[in-house]
Amino acid sequence: MLNRLPSSISALLDARANGHSLPAGLYVREDVFEADIDVFFHNHWICVGLDCDVPEPGDATVIDIGKTSLILLRDDDGEIRVLHNVCRHRGSRLLDPGKTIVSKLVCPYHTWTYELTGELSYAPHMGKDFDKECRSLKPVTFKSIGGLIYVCLSDTPPEDIALLEQAMVERLAPYDIRNAKIAHQTDVIEDGNWKLTMENNRECYHCSANHPELCVSFVDLDFGFDPETLSPEDREQAEEHFRLYEERTKAWEADGFPSAAVEQLADCATNFRTQRLIIAGAGESQTHDATAASSKLLGHMTRKDLGDMHLWGHNSWNHFMGDHAVVATVIPLSAGKTLVRTKWLVHKDAVEGVDYDLDKLTDVWVATTDQDADLVARSHAGALDPAYQPGPYSRFSETNLDKFATWYIDRMRAHGY
Repeated sequence: MLNRLPSSISALLDARANGHSLPAGLYVREDVFEADIDVFFHNHWICVGLDCDVPEPGDATVIDIGKTSLILLRDDDGEIRVLHNVCRHRGSRLLDPGKTIVSKLVCPYHTWTYELTGELSYAPHMGKDFDKECRSLKPVTFKSIGGLIYVCLSDTPPEDIALLEQAMVERLAPYDIRNAKIAHQTDVIEDGNWKLTMENNRECYHCSANHPELCVSFVDLDFGFDPETLSPEDREQAEEHFRLYEERTKAWEADGFPSAAVEQLADCATNFRTQRLIIAGAGESQTHDATAASSKLLGHMTRKDLGDMHLWGHNSWNHFMGDHAVVATVIPLSAGKTLVRTKWLVHKDAVEGVDYDLDKLTDVWVATTDQDADLVARSHAGALDPAYQPGPYSRFSETNLDKFATWYIDRMRAHGY
């Protein structure tokens, strides 16, 4: 009789072959999902939002990650805070999911009341000897890196986020993301595992066949190709493209805009990559005609020809352009459901219908996100199929997927699986 008992997570990690996608169980099993939440979303730095999610004192938003609920808010002194959304009385949730405006944090159960800094200020009927000072809301370790909010729920956050911080503070400064405005937001729930969502984002092998809108401005050659399959004309075009990269990167950096690739993808805890990418066509922005969607440029920007400052982490991807930015964060909901939250940022003073057209601002990445959701659902359905076997990654255009899968295995091992 066949042994149908599920293998351990450790055995699944052992079964992964170099250069190949992960065994099906690592994508589809709920016990693996629980382990992923623990390892990658509680013990690593993750991007959860933006300073400009809470632009004014009293603004608050709730982010749920597995069983953990966080409050991102701005206090009365204008400082960002991240607090656990758990009352220190009997554990009730303080705020419901989504955005709100508060003057204090009041528990709806027994009206325990907290200042926006987290200190307990009112706890009725607890007696004169009750010590409020030891009952403040639990703070969350976080960093605002150029206006991107990263949190770590571990008591020992990985220290190697320092390289990401070092690289991005200078790169993001001209865009002034801290003071940008969110012009639009979408929440798309993909029918697939979060790792499939991230794998799909880390390659452009699929772009020409699936993303006609994005390919107007996005250059799929940037993510690898097999030179032997190109015609002489296409090969010459590719070589010219990379000559142009070298030239542009030198010029951008000579003008004070760091542009060369910086990456930390192996033998690390904090996984990220950044590079200033060339925008195709008109070269200004990721729109349907590659021209700027907003006439009022982001932050302190004065140029539209600085390409796409691209940044990814293990639960996020970002594109910062002269006129606007696209910021996406990924939150697993179950083994087969993943939330992709996308925000479009413009200058804080930009006016819709005057400085920018909302459809032009959003249509490329709305279409691209919907297309990607379909691809991820197809991949997850395939991983559930008994016929699934891990397939080989392209050594030309999927090297970053191989690196991601290898990093995933290494980090699971580092946390005892």
